[in-house]
Amino acid sequence: MVINGLFLWVFSGEYNIFDAGFADLSAFFQLAPWVLLFLIPAVSMRAFSDEKKMGTLELLLTKPISLRNIVLGKYVGALLLIIIALVPTLFYVMTISELGNPSGNWDVGSTVGSYLGLLFLAMAYTAIGIFASTLSKNQIVAFIIGVFICFVFYFGFEGLSTVSTAVDFNFFGMKAHYNSLARGVIDTRDLVYFLSLTALFLVFTFVKLKAETE
Repeated sequence: MVINGLFLWVFSGEYNIFDAGFADLSAFFQLAPWVLLFLIPAVSMRAFSDEKKMGTLELLLTKPISLRNIVLGKYVGALLLIIIALVPTLFYVMTISELGNPSGNWDVGSTVGSYLGLLFLAMAYTAIGIFASTLSKNQIVAFIIGVFICFVFYFGFEGLSTVSTAVDFNFFGMKAHYNSLARGVIDTRDLVYFLSLTALFLVFTFVKLKAETE
């Protein structure tokens, strides 16, 4: 909230809503994926790296809980924390509504679609962060790996598209699908992409932990 608030309301620049001169939250939805790219790996980096470092993973596995449920529990816990962090940003919507001329004049469809895009983006980021936490006992290393993988999937494929025109790599990146949802158009292809990516990294997490415990 502090980082977003400073860029949106205090610091002059392209993200400042007052400088833009119109009641719109597009700047927030451009900035939020980059903030979450660092926030979510920071939240999830301890999920399994701390368990492995402290030697409590084996103890956790002796409980009457399946490995699948352990992975899902860690995932849902981290995701709920991120959702709680996003809830206060709804005050931005109220502010934009009051700043509109006339009051209440704001793009409902685009805003709802953008929040939906942020939710699915957070789901994918969290799954990647949970997987990264299984790759090292060091939390900082897990954080760096998580940020790197999230960056590759969010921006890396768009970068590849600018280098190679033979193949459209945008389809494989999260940014294109997020921007599609942010336009207020709910396309099942975008939803399937995010759900598939989330499920893929949760499976990777399960397989990695199962291989270590056998």
